[in-house]
Amino acid sequence: MSRLRRHADALPLLPCACANLRRAARAVTQLYDGELRGTGLNITQFTLLQALASTGPVNQGGLGGLLAIDTTTLSRTLRPLETKRWIRSVPGEDRRERQIELTAAGKAELVRATPAWERAQQRLRRRLGQGRWEALLSDLSAVAGMARHARGRSGLPAL
Repeated sequence: MSRLRRHADALPLLPCACANLRRAARAVTQLYDGELRGTGLNITQFTLLQALASTGPVNQGGLGGLLAIDTTTLSRTLRPLETKRWIRSVPGEDRRERQIELTAAGKAELVRATPAWERAQQRLRRRLGQGRWEALLSDLSAVAGMARHARGRSGLPAL
């Protein structure tokens, strides 16, 4: 019997931290995608728009570092947003560098989809309770940083 205290709604523990995190991520993604369904965005796209709104123009490496997404996956995920003209790539200070930024249409899309995202946030926060919610966000941030450090990449690229 595990010494960990389990919540009544908890699924059985898996023997691997990665498996437990991925299962939780899939379940939470399904919750957010369900709320966002009518917006034309999924949670991955919404998160990218939200990140760009908070960072301002950023190079792809900086955005990938912030979200812990590899370059190939990030390029594939950004492409539809660029096609819809919600983001654009602009020259950086160094001509070789490109900055990704949110367009006015992207900001409008983010504003339009935010109430659906907020419903998902509220549903999960209500189920978890405020204390558990705050602990979850803090713990997930710590886990991401520790895993990055364990992998040998302790610092985020400069935004």
